[in-house]
Formats: sequence, C-alpha cells, structure tokens
Amino acid sequence: MNKSLNILICPLEWGLGHAARMIPLARKLLEMNNNVIIGSGEEHLSLFRNELAGLSYINFSGFKPGYSRYLPQYLSLLFKTPLLLYHIILEHRRLKRIIREYAVDIIISDNRFGLWNRKVTSVYVTHMPLIPLPVTMKFLEPLGFLLHRVIIKKYSMCFIPDLPGDLNLSGRLSHSIKLPDNVRYIGILSRFIYSSQPIYENPVKFHHNTVILSGPEPQREILKLKLITLLRNKEPMTVIFEGKPGKEVKIVRDGNITFYSHLPALQMKDIIKSSDSIITRSGYTTVMELVSLNCTALLIPTPGQTEQEYLAEYLSEKRWFDTVSQGELNAGIHLRSDKAALHSEIMSQSSSLLTEALEEMLEKHHKNG
Repeated sequence: MNKSLNILICPLEWGLGHAARMIPLARKLLEMNNNVIIGSGEEHLSLFRNELAGLSYINFSGFKPGYSRYLPQYLSLLFKTPLLLYHIILEHRRLKRIIREYAVDIIISDNRFGLWNRKVTSVYVTHMPLIPLPVTMKFLEPLGFLLHRVIIKKYSMCFIPDLPGDLNLSGRLSHSIKLPDNVRYIGILSRFIYSSQPIYENPVKFHHNTVILSGPEPQREILKLKLITLLRNKEPMTVIFEGKPGKEVKIVRDGNITFYSHLPALQMKDIIKSSDSIITRSGYTTVMELVSLNCTALLIPTPGQTEQEYLAEYLSEKRWFDTVSQGELNAGIHLRSDKAALHSEIMSQSSSLLTEALEEMLEKHHKNG
C-alpha cells in the first residue's frame, strides 16, 4: 500500500466542469504519495497547470460534440453518435499505448466511455448513471440506463460524486435506480477545498454580482450577451468569469462589468464568497462548488440539455437554489443572496467518503497487481 503509483486522470471535454472536479481528486491522490498524470485537450490542461504544478501532462483529447443553436442537446448528440463511437474506439486503442509508455497503474476516466483496460485498475466517474430525457422520450430512459450500466461494468470501479442518502445533489440521476456493485459514492468534489495555493488579495473590494459562465459554445456566448444586456449600467457592479483558462489572466472592464478570462481557485473563491448574488449554469460541478462554499445562485440551465434542466428544477424544489430558463431572461431576473442548506453535513460526509473510496481503489490495485 505504500508504493507510489502512476495514476492517469482523463476528464471529458464538454466544458470545464469535468476537469475542475478532477482537481480535488488529483490533490488527494498526491497527498497519498502517488504520481498523477493528466491526459486531456489543451484547454483542460491549462486549467490543471494553473492549479496543480509539477504534474505530468499528456495531450490526450477526447470527443467534443459542441452545442447547436437550434437543436436540443440530446438530438444534436444523437445525430453525432457514429462520431462518438469512433472516438470511443480510437481513445481505447490509444490508451493501450499510453499505459505502456507511462507505466500507468490506475486510470480514472471522468465520463470518457472508452478509457478502461483489463490490465490495470480503471475507474469511471459520473454523476448521472441515468441520463434524463424529455417527456416525449422518457420511455427510452431505462434503455439508456442499461447501456450505461454496460459501460460502468467494464471498469473496476465507478465513482459518483454525491452522497448516498436523501441528502444529495443529483436526485434521480444517481438515486432510486439499481446501481452495479462496483459503484461507490465519493461525496461532492470541489476545487475550492483542499487547496494548497497561496492566498491572493481580493481584486474586488465592494458589493457585486458574480456570473460564472461554463459549457461549450455557442450557448456560453449567447448567455453572456443576454446577461450583459440585463446587468450593464446597473448596481451593484458585476464580475463575469468567462471560463477560458490560459497562460495569462485577461481582465477587461466595460462600465460596471469586469470580465476575467479565468482566475486561480482561491482568488475565484474569494470573489464568489463576497458576492451579493451569483448567476450561473446548472452544471453539476458548478453546483458542487457552490455548495462547498455555502453559496446559492440563480441557475440558468443550458437550453435543451436535459441534465441541467432537471438539476435546476430538482435543486430549486429543495429551495437550495433558484432557477429561470434562458428564454425567460428578457423579463428580467430576481437575485437572492442567502446560503445553501446543510452545508456542514454535506462537506463532512464528502471528506470521509472520498478517502474511503480512494483507499479501496488503491487496495484493489495492489490485490490485482
């Protein structure tokens, strides 16, 4: 159990959320004296380099479907299924070479279907074994779940970043369904905890709203333009995080709006925590991070992305968050600034669940090795 292992982490490239939630996982593995290797496309690698210095990085990009301006996301993805299958086969084959070249002991795949290998311990990370569909196609959800089960069972283990009981963030996406025996809940993941970065001075020292943009284009830009129209020349001032990590932080000020291309986690945390109100997509990683900071927000799900639409509705019913559709933004927005519920209990359970799951993963590797 004391031997240092080479652990390859590969997040899905559908927005930064899948990469961001792998940061606390990588930190924990480093604390447990393992070598961490990150395999992803350049945008995700930039995020990791900004947060975790000294790791090994591999340009190992995956399938990036993009969003349509006109079609719901589930239909857009359905039409690209042949391309998705091609990428699954391609990355599965390339993984074999990477395992040999980097002497990989364990592979952790965040929602990348093809990154399993029978010669090493492989872990699949997902927050939605059940993929939600619109009402007219709901009858197909059991079939989708069965297909997802097939993928999950190809891996040694499956990690779900949530809590196992009624106190959970993902609702029916990972609860009230019969999960395979290799599934473990690992608590919520947030890059804003367990950070060893130095403390930065807060660049925003007065009351403000914060907008956190995320997800692929063109919907990210569409939401950005709508919110600029609503918030320009209104008090308090607004900070917009554009979710575009790179070597340098780009800061642009336009009237009462300040745009940040990206910020390191602790500096971003400081701004979020001091916000009067927060506006963001209902991406699962964003929700986890806000709960970890004991913050609530106005959630605006990406149009046609059924997962985000369900999460926004589910969390607003719990009264942890508010929600409004993107199409309703023209009528204005109502912002709230109270806190998310049951923060301390969620974080306490999350810390122990993650440690237990990673220890079981490492033990499984040593038994199989």
